[in-house]
Amino acid sequence: MAKQVFTSFEEIDQRLTILKLQREIDKEQLRLHVNRTKANFYPTKLLGGVGGIAQKLLISFVAKKLLKRFN
Repeated sequence: MAKQVFTSFEEIDQRLTILKLQREIDKEQLRLHVNRTKANFYPTKLLGGVGGIAQKLLISFVAKKLLKRFN
């Protein structure tokens, strides 16, 4: 990071305010990511993923049976 040169206390205060707000934004983004991650590990979400896999397996099984019947 480049070294900043301040000419007044107002500039320092303004920069400190900006940094404080950026830190608060980063904290909120981290909270949001944590909450989204938690939501992805709920049992209903995990079972939904298993259901999707089960559907794909069932479709491929039925497709194989149909292909064998028509061959």
